Amino acid sequence: MNKSYTIICACALLLLFTNCSEKFTTESKDGYMSVFNENGSKLGYHATSGVKILTIDRHAFKDLNQNGTLDPYEDWRLPVDERAKDLASKMSVEQIAGLMLYSGHQSIPSGGRRSSNYGGKPYAESGALPSDLSDNQKKFLTEDNLRHVLITSVESAAVAAQWNNNAQAHVEGIGLGIPINTSSDPRHGSDTYAEFNEGAGGEISMWPGTLGIAASFDPELMKKFGEIASREYRALGIATALSPQIDLATEPRWSRFDGTMGEDPNLATDLARAYVDGFQSSEDGDWGFESVNTMVKHWPGGGPEEGGRDGHFGYGAYAVYPGKNIKDHLQPFTEGAFKLEGPTKMASAVMPYYTISDGEGEAVANGFNKYLITDLLRGEYGYDGVLCTDWRITGDVSSIDRFEGKPWGVESLSIEERHYKAIEAGMDQFGGNNDMKPVIAAYKMGVEEQGEEHMRERFETSAIRLLKNIFRVGLFENPYLDIEETKAIVGKPDFMKAGFDAQLRSVIMIKNQVNTLPVREKQKVYVPERYIAPSANWFGSVTPERTEVPLNMAVVAQYFEVVENPQDADFALVSIESPNGGVGYDASDLENGGNGYVPISLQYGPYKASEARAVSLAGGSPLEDFTNRTYKDKTVNTVNSTDMNLVNDTKRKMGDKPVIVVVKVAKPMVFSEIEKSASALLLHMGVQDQALMEIISGKSEPSGLLPFQMPANMLTVEIQFEDVPRDMTAYADSEGNTYDFAFGLNWSGVIDDDRVKKYK
Repeated sequence: MNKSYTIICACALLLLFTNCSEKFTTESKDGYMSVFNENGSKLGYHATSGVKILTIDRHAFKDLNQNGTLDPYEDWRLPVDERAKDLASKMSVEQIAGLMLYSGHQSIPSGGRRSSNYGGKPYAESGALPSDLSDNQKKFLTEDNLRHVLITSVESAAVAAQWNNNAQAHVEGIGLGIPINTSSDPRHGSDTYAEFNEGAGGEISMWPGTLGIAASFDPELMKKFGEIASREYRALGIATALSPQIDLATEPRWSRFDGTMGEDPNLATDLARAYVDGFQSSEDGDWGFESVNTMVKHWPGGGPEEGGRDGHFGYGAYAVYPGKNIKDHLQPFTEGAFKLEGPTKMASAVMPYYTISDGEGEAVANGFNKYLITDLLRGEYGYDGVLCTDWRITGDVSSIDRFEGKPWGVESLSIEERHYKAIEAGMDQFGGNNDMKPVIAAYKMGVEEQGEEHMRERFETSAIRLLKNIFRVGLFENPYLDIEETKAIVGKPDFMKAGFDAQLRSVIMIKNQVNTLPVREKQKVYVPERYIAPSANWFGSVTPERTEVPLNMAVVAQYFEVVENPQDADFALVSIESPNGGVGYDASDLENGGNGYVPISLQYGPYKASEARAVSLAGGSPLEDFTNRTYKDKTVNTVNSTDMNLVNDTKRKMGDKPVIVVVKVAKPMVFSEIEKSASALLLHMGVQDQALMEIISGKSEPSGLLPFQMPANMLTVEIQFEDVPRDMTAYADSEGNTYDFAFGLNWSGVIDDDRVKKYK
């Protein structure tokens, strides 16, 4: 009897202990606390932030607002919508205004033309660590309640991770404990000179640009890129991608052509869907700690810029639709990014472009256009994610060709009035604004015009959308990174190999006269030097002229014997870039009595626009006293016309020996000036030189297809419609092949596989 009683008591005590014990464990490392909930969420917080752990039902929860009570927004068991609504209701107008900001570009450490001080001193003189917060960062995080940060260059993956931890610890104890949502523009481009070693890692995996991946005509490859890139992003502390750029590239002269997925609406739609699915899905397919929000851009499509001039400047303020074809430009959004195959359902954010979409609602930039934002995007297509303006659309501008603010169509409004107009149009967030004061001013304008209740509800609506994107990716639970894990993930060998394989698949062979390629034996190769003319970028920074060897000769020498003289070579390898025909505006033309507008050329030689429109489709700006932006009968020279000379001169030097020409393509180009001098033509949109050598040597077979047309001449470029895809006459070469959409060669000849049948 006593023995049985003892056993019963022991079992009762064990059961009581088990039922009362905590269902979580805690670890501490370098001041950061990690909490592991049994069958629940992992939590992370900094020991000095003031945040404590609440134990509810034996699970752990972060007391972010430090009130000793578990609020709904702190309860990781609840649905994201419920948590976001609860938190938005608790936020002050000032806190919501800060949430509606998206920072200007931040390098880590701060430097360059956007540099900030550390403790009042430049970084080099401050003694600060590269992962320390700059003075500006501390200010906008603390005083302006900003919680969305755009980072650019980082010193290393480890520095980026430590900066993330420092920044998250800085804001964790402030107010309601809202974490930082860090973002990035695309950062997985290839370093042409880097050498791929299958067993080695790198700084970050290197892929072709999205236009290069588009050349694979394979949405699954695009999805794989998204899955890998998102893992690396999260390891760097990045939870939002300011991508993909899904503008339909129907205007071949546009300077942002190379950031797109090509000109075909069906291909771009499938690729857009795959990209977003890859980035936003965690391991189980749904939102989670491996997810990265995507901000698709640029609604309603930035591709149809008149004459190819870009909307970063006043001279490129107008998108035009001579073919009445806005529907194709909407398709990658409405049928791609908004109709995902995975459970995240749709892209979590959208960015409208700078342009005024001519004939589509009010003649103001898309971010101020209530028809395009509220009526079309929110209304007709039911999109309820975050809408963020492109960078600095509310800023002032002093000249049509200055890289300053981009308030197209609303130049006469004040900065505060522009913020209010954007909010009324349906926008949630302001890109490139670190200062909450104009957002507060916009709120007050709305209160005066529509009442406090309306504006409070309007601000909470935006706050809920913004907060949902932070909740979904787990930042409220654990925004911190393990530095060693970051170093192991970013640029890991498997990721590097996947990127290199994608580079191989992105290369397009468009000519292979008498089977010049592959060059399987280690033959003698002559690589001529390339002249780089002086040039200036958008910011006015001048690059001086120089002559350079265009390839990594150490890599070339692994495949072929390099010789100095063409007479000694078995073949020549010429590496050039597609024609750089300018931006479509030249201040010197204005100074000499013209209107400033000039052609953008896609050929190397001088081009006179004798067939251009006599009257532009759109125009008008307070910065100009005319509306006709025609460039008819004006002549323009390309910056790199010497690339044409290099190909043709090399052919003369080589005589009957083969000349293989490799072209880095940023946009369509006219091939008539160089094609006949090339025995073989390979195109790429940014790959490592080693990938090119793998194909030239026959170790890999080319499989890429043109995701856009190559025009026969500049006449077909002038008469095509900016908004219509695939409406040019394509170039026909000396071998009888036409460089049209979906064209490409492999060793057997013209590719005619399932990809071509599906999309062509």
